[in-house]
Formats: sequence, structure tokens, C-alpha cells
Amino acid sequence: MKTIEVKKIIKALNASDGAGVKLKRSIGTPEADYIDPFLMLDEFGSENKDDYIAGFPPHPHRGIETVTYILNGEFEHQDSTGAKGIMASGDVQWMKTGRGIIHSEMPAMKEGKLLGFQLWINMPAKYKKNKPEYLYIKGDELGAHKDNDKTVKVIAGKYENAEGPEKNHNVEPIYFHVVLNEGKEFSCDATEGHNSFIYLLKGELKIGVKDHDKTADSNLILLEKGSKLSVKANKKSEFLFIAGKPIGEPIARGGPFVMNTKKEILEAIQDYNKGTFAKY
Repeated sequence: MKTIEVKKIIKALNASDGAGVKLKRSIGTPEADYIDPFLMLDEFGSENKDDYIAGFPPHPHRGIETVTYILNGEFEHQDSTGAKGIMASGDVQWMKTGRGIIHSEMPAMKEGKLLGFQLWINMPAKYKKNKPEYLYIKGDELGAHKDNDKTVKVIAGKYENAEGPEKNHNVEPIYFHVVLNEGKEFSCDATEGHNSFIYLLKGELKIGVKDHDKTADSNLILLEKGSKLSVKANKKSEFLFIAGKPIGEPIARGGPFVMNTKKEILEAIQDYNKGTFAKY
């Protein structure tokens, strides 16, 4: 069993998206452009309503999956499939955009703390023209493990007896949200061929058995391939552990569209402009 070690530690960059929502981007940056199959990772959060109140007005996507996980606050989702609802603290929205979806995500709060993550996962070419799917997962539907050392929420994959609701996925994802007490350890199995990373929201971690640079809040920690993850908290820490099977296909990006060729990106733009984009 090969222990997973740190490959690179990257500080998340300040950015904005939507109608000016302030966020920290770690995947989809010059230092971590694409960690196959993961295209983007954003941490969005603030206690200042002016940083998030404008939200994400209607916009299109094609060829990707977006996984939105709310830790604090409320967002209202609405899209071209007819799906609609309020995301509350602890909830997850897993959207497989396929051929095309137009959606909006707007704050359902006028004050208070907002904190959450959005992860973009690439779709294999054979799924990029599928009909969109929308999965809404309430916080109490996540897998959950708690002991004296840690709490683990499981969105995808399995930890001990806790299993995530997203199953039989083509990239076999693992998505854990871990709170680890000071001086305690967290370990889990992973598939050796998967790409994986830790996103450290707050705290300080020692990962693997080799020495590595100090970790800090809002760090993306890219990991070497291996089959056993071992993490120790130098102080109380909160982090995501995410892993997935590489797709190994060429990618072409065009804003909210991710396809395999530039021609397909131009086709997506034309479909959107003609009004045929989200017709199923």
C-alpha cells in the first residue's frame, strides 16, 4: 500500500465571478490549470453581504458537472430544466450539465456569513451531449462519521460505514469534508490511479511521512498518486479531500463551456446565441 505524499502546495488566488461575487480560486489558475478530471475549485465566502449579494445571474454551461456545497448561508437555484429550490447550510447541488443548461444561483439571504465551495468536474466526450441531470442532496442525506478525533461528511465515496449519495459515477469520485481535532489523525484508502488533492480551509496539516512545506488557510495541496492517505492536524483543521479517475481526453475551454475541440466550443456559442442551447 503506497502512502500518498504532497506534490505541491498552492495558495488560492483572490478572484470574482458571476455578478462580482468575491471568491478564492485554486484549480483553474496558472499554477493548477487542470487536475484531470477536475477543472475548477472555488471557495466563496464572506461576512460582508456586498461581497456576495449580486450572486450568479442566469448563465449557461455545457460539458461539465458542477458540485456546489454550502457550509453556511442560503442560495436559491433555478434552471432551464425546471429545477428550483433553496440550498441551505450543509446541502449539495450536483448538476450534470451535459448538452446544456442555463441556471442562476442567487443568495437567499441579505446578511450573515456565506461560505461554500464549487467544484467543476469534466465529463467524458460520450456524456457531453447527454440530457442534463440535477441532483439536490440535503445535508442530512450525506454520509456522516463522527468520533472523538474527527467528523467526516461524505458527499461521494465511502469512509468507514458512511457512504456518499453520489454513486456509480464515471470518475469514481471521493469527496470528503473533514474536521480534525488538534494532534489527531485521519486516514483513508484511495484508488492508486486517481488524481487527488486536499483543500485546507483552515488549520495546519502534516500529510504523509515525508517533510513538506507548512500548510495554511485556503491552501490547495496537490497529492502524489497512492493508495493510503494519512493526515495529522498540527492544530484543529478543516479540509476537503477530493479524488477522481482521470478521463485522459483533450479539453477545450470557452468560459462556461468545456468540450474536446475548439469547434465544439464555437458550436456551443452558436447554439446559445440561436436560442437552441437548452432545448432537449
